[in-house]
Amino acid sequence: MSEETVSKNFIELEIDNDLSEGVYTYVCTRFPPEPNGYLHIGHAKSILLNYGLSVKYNGEFHLRFDDTNPTKEDMEFVESIKADVLWLGVNWKEHLYFASDYFDDMYNCAIKLIKKGKAYVCDLSADEIRQYRGTLKEPGKDSPYRNRSIEENLKLFEDMKNGIYADGEKVLRAKIDMASPNINMRDPVIYRVAHASHHNTGDEWCIYPMYDFAHPIEDAVEKITHSICTLEFEDHRPLYDWVVRECEFDPAPRQIEFAKLFLTNVVTGKRYIKKLVQDKIVDAWDDPRLVSIAALKRRGFTPESIRNFVELCGVSKSQSSVNYAMLEYCIRDDLKLKKNRMMAVLDPIKLIIDNYPEGQIEELIVPNNLENPELGERLVKFSRELYIEREDFMAEPVKKYFRLFVGNEVRLMHAYFVTCTGYESDSNGNVTVVHAEYDPQTKGGNCETRKVKGTIHWVDAKSAIKAEVRLYENLIVEEKGVFNPADGSLNLNPNSLTVKKNCVLEDNFKDSNALDSFQFVRNGYYCIDSRDSKPEALVFNRIVSLKSSFKL
Repeated sequence: MSEETVSKNFIELEIDNDLSEGVYTYVCTRFPPEPNGYLHIGHAKSILLNYGLSVKYNGEFHLRFDDTNPTKEDMEFVESIKADVLWLGVNWKEHLYFASDYFDDMYNCAIKLIKKGKAYVCDLSADEIRQYRGTLKEPGKDSPYRNRSIEENLKLFEDMKNGIYADGEKVLRAKIDMASPNINMRDPVIYRVAHASHHNTGDEWCIYPMYDFAHPIEDAVEKITHSICTLEFEDHRPLYDWVVRECEFDPAPRQIEFAKLFLTNVVTGKRYIKKLVQDKIVDAWDDPRLVSIAALKRRGFTPESIRNFVELCGVSKSQSSVNYAMLEYCIRDDLKLKKNRMMAVLDPIKLIIDNYPEGQIEELIVPNNLENPELGERLVKFSRELYIEREDFMAEPVKKYFRLFVGNEVRLMHAYFVTCTGYESDSNGNVTVVHAEYDPQTKGGNCETRKVKGTIHWVDAKSAIKAEVRLYENLIVEEKGVFNPADGSLNLNPNSLTVKKNCVLEDNFKDSNALDSFQFVRNGYYCIDSRDSKPEALVFNRIVSLKSSFKL
């Protein structure tokens, strides 16, 4: 396909037009997270979109922390965001910035607006400002302090900066239009008093800019060309443009909005995740049941799968929701040819092959991935006593059950045909041991003279490694949706985590490291937990089951 016929999203078409008309001679984009929580899957779309545009147009990409609210921000979040952005494969090079780097610029811009008669100090309380603002149908009312002189406003703003006033006592507002049909333009607050220590500037400031004032200044100072953001900022664009224009920045950055990524039946709101952490419903911001980027990484998702997911979602102006199953499809698709298919038994019972030589141990040659021969082979130990899944034996088989029951023959994967000869039970009737005999002529699990319908996996009992396995389901009860309409609470799934502590694995897992991932044959994809797993006590997280009804 030629370059001329490649389909482009609407943002790329806008950038092409800006470049062709000489509005800009280069492209510079940014991702500006507020460090008040961990990033989630929705942020990944914005990160990869902004970075991808900078790469496509051979431009610059900036990572900038919008740290203008010291009461909610923390260095823990700064470091987690940096780690997540790097993990996604994004390189900001030398372009790491903080909004707080520009506090002097913002203060000087505020002074400029006051001197131009475009800003004033207001004594109304937050509630009074809301009352004066009006509604979508009614215009707002002018503040009684709106016509203070330039000299008085300069003096009062200086006093605000010098700590004369308490939090909330005075604010600086832009003087625009209290009758504007866009409520964001009705004299918005651009500075407030906040006696709070800042993670970057310490106690240097006791006034802090509001986001809608700070953000366009940050973009302009960094010479961002295209400020790509989500649709909720569309109504804020006139204010963005007003700030850039009245503060006399040239060239002026341009804001373009796109639709957010909404994922069905997951929790993404920072305040909800924070409450889940505080209430110990999840163990941390990176709990594998969440869709924070850190949680997806800990669960075993790969950067490639996230990038593929974001690409499949596309870029548009229309709000829509994406099925969580599509994210699962992307991780299956990424792992299926990359990972070894290993044997693990999650609910073990003993299988004794009575006619196999006692004390003998074989090493069978097993392909690591039948669909990808390039992954090679490994040796797997086999002996008289094995573990199999409890569900692979039935004392009283149901119709069309082709696994082990007395008298039935099955294939032990990559090993031999075995025929069940009996079983043992405890006093409660629970099966504890299954007995079988093997056919030495069927080594490798193949036999030209007869066929079997059932194939089961196994783990050698003597060399087995014990492990804990965590099975994750959706944190939300999918049939009910995320929120309870009665009280707004989350519809939490009480079965979102199942822990199996007595699992057994083939001994080839023994040299595995944190975040290594595998396919457990006939079961799903699993990853070694990066927090709780130890070499002597492995812990695995289920990334995703093997199959899904989702289709592209």
